[in-house]
Amino acid sequence: MNEQTARRLAALRARMKETGTGLVAIAPGSHMDWVLGFHPHPDERPCLLLVGPEKEGFLMPALNAEGTRETTDIAFHCWADDAGPDAALTEALEAISATSPGLVALDETMRADFALLLLDALPADTRRAFTPDTLGALRMCKDAGEYGKLKMNAAIADRAMQAAFGALRPGMSELELADVIKGHFLSEGASPQFWIVGAGGNGAFPHHATGDRVIREGDAIVIDIGGRKQGFPSDMTRMAVVGQPPEGYGQIHSIVEKAVQAALKAARPGARARDVDAAARGVIADAGYGDYFVHRTGHGLGIDIHEPPYITAASDVVLEAGMVFSIEPGIYLPGRFGIRLEEIVILREDGPEILSGLPRDLHIAKT
Repeated sequence: MNEQTARRLAALRARMKETGTGLVAIAPGSHMDWVLGFHPHPDERPCLLLVGPEKEGFLMPALNAEGTRETTDIAFHCWADDAGPDAALTEALEAISATSPGLVALDETMRADFALLLLDALPADTRRAFTPDTLGALRMCKDAGEYGKLKMNAAIADRAMQAAFGALRPGMSELELADVIKGHFLSEGASPQFWIVGAGGNGAFPHHATGDRVIREGDAIVIDIGGRKQGFPSDMTRMAVVGQPPEGYGQIHSIVEKAVQAALKAARPGARARDVDAAARGVIADAGYGDYFVHRTGHGLGIDIHEPPYITAASDVVLEAGMVFSIEPGIYLPGRFGIRLEEIVILREDGPEILSGLPRDLHIAKT
């Protein structure tokens, strides 16, 4: 077992002890990636990493066993298609002393049939929860290695955005501009993850599906992009316009910028996530545009593009140094344009550090 996995399993067991959790069940996906640095091929065959108070083991489809063995020395309890997983699961639970865990924490991304298989194998009085108090709590605070990968990806995204700015011309379509963005990510060895290009009225849809609309002079354009390299992603939004900005654009951009600054000021260790949301939302509401800020202020970023902590009006999560999350207020005027400015920050003891180095100023493309 490598040092990182051993350290993370120890941290998980400490959280299990604190929360009275007797078993954590993890399916192939980002939680398993965080613990192990990999996950087996996810398909319909039940595959679970089962973590007990002192031991861990894999419920492992025989089909995947040989390939997975190359990357871990954790004990396998294998099952074949002709026998099914029930006996192997019972064996695994016995081996890690978790046949009566009291409380089991289920990976919330797990397939429902995997979860039911496990719950049916445990005593009827077993309490169940998801992972926010165990794995989720650990994943929210990033270590130096995770920070380095997120910072690297933010720099790649900066350059992809600059490539988009350099290519932007009237007459090209949203999809053509998206192709420039994707091409840049690929040129730096990053996998493009998303590419929202919303021109004119399309920018008023926060999650616009980039299409064949032609970009025209006077269009304000929302550009929200992300790529992934070395297992971690980027996420950023900037604004561009072709030629003269539409009427009222400057005032709205200034309001959104002030909302970003207010959220950055409110983001401190010990503050609650809702305090950051309230700071951004208050600026926009006070300016008379509260009804046009239609989403949360931010989301966590790590292995997953969207993960805890979520910066919402209802979130009581207490922010801690090491947490990474977005600050991305917006104002969306139907039929006219939208403006969203997004930064990814890591929270330090003295406040947030912005990962991007690209200013939030409006980019004005030549006509």
